[in-house]
Amino acid sequence: MDHYHAPVSKQGQRKKYIANGGRFSRGSFSCRPAVKRLMKEAAELRDPTEHYHAQPLEDNLFEWHFSVRGPPDSDFDGGVYHGRIVLPPEYPMKPPSIILLTPNGRFEVGKKICLSISGHHPETWQPSWSIRTALIAIIGFMPTKGEGAIGSLDYNPEERRGLAKKSQDFCCETCGCSLRSALLGPSPTNPSPDDQEDQELAQQINFKAEARQASESTGAESGPPPDPWGDTSTSWGQEEEEAHAEQQAEAAPAASEDEPCPTAPSSRSLSPRQRRAQQHQREPPSRPTFPASPHPPQGASHTGSVVLIMVLALLLSALIFRRIYLTNEYKFDYEL
Repeated sequence: MDHYHAPVSKQGQRKKYIANGGRFSRGSFSCRPAVKRLMKEAAELRDPTEHYHAQPLEDNLFEWHFSVRGPPDSDFDGGVYHGRIVLPPEYPMKPPSIILLTPNGRFEVGKKICLSISGHHPETWQPSWSIRTALIAIIGFMPTKGEGAIGSLDYNPEERRGLAKKSQDFCCETCGCSLRSALLGPSPTNPSPDDQEDQELAQQINFKAEARQASESTGAESGPPPDPWGDTSTSWGQEEEEAHAEQQAEAAPAASEDEPCPTAPSSRSLSPRQRRAQQHQREPPSRPTFPASPHPPQGASHTGSVVLIMVLALLLSALIFRRIYLTNEYKFDYEL
């Protein structure tokens, strides 16, 4: 691969790209941070190592060609793989796109692959990562399973070993790189501090990818994510139902000690709405309870009936007596 030598000044860099028909112009000032960052990384990655090497094309600073060695003790051991890295003008704020050009049995050839450090997942990208980080991640992700990701393949071990042997015969037509001499030979000595740092970085990236996959699988099992802009009336109604349920729970008597206490599922990764939905699925719909009217004892009701009858009998007697008295008084007046 032809080595890239960064120009001394930014003005010379822009003039070179204009002369070579690059995508930059004198007015493309928005790419200045990306150009400065890429020139620095090109200088750092100028010399190939035994694990990876990458340099930009002579006429396009935003397209890099790389070569990586297959991870040892894997189906890719002994293979060297070539590919492209296409960087956006907003780099390093946005992730690059990675394309493999050498058949390998893990990633499709000529297609943008889906990794946690690629353009398919800008939410996991960190601006502190670099092209060197992407190369380390590619090596670290090769022995993992594709699991249907975009641009992934799941060849059997024999096919991958065969492609690893044939990979060193590959020669890139764009940059003229020959994989037989692209990297330094593997050394049997103890790993250098740079190699240890690369391994730690690869483990960190793999951990982030596993955590993301775990969260996605948990979200798929528990249902769709809650809509933060959902109907407010529904949320208020659910809050009222929760308050009513809490009041009923406080008023209800405690369960007996003989009954086993149910174990609550883990709600660390569930939203409040999902927890409410699971609670409604587990518990039957509660019916409204009304306070029972007090029933008087049987003896008290009988005594009250007797008293009422006596009062009515006295009133009736008084009415009859008054009627007789008025009748007699009328007869006495009439005789007079």
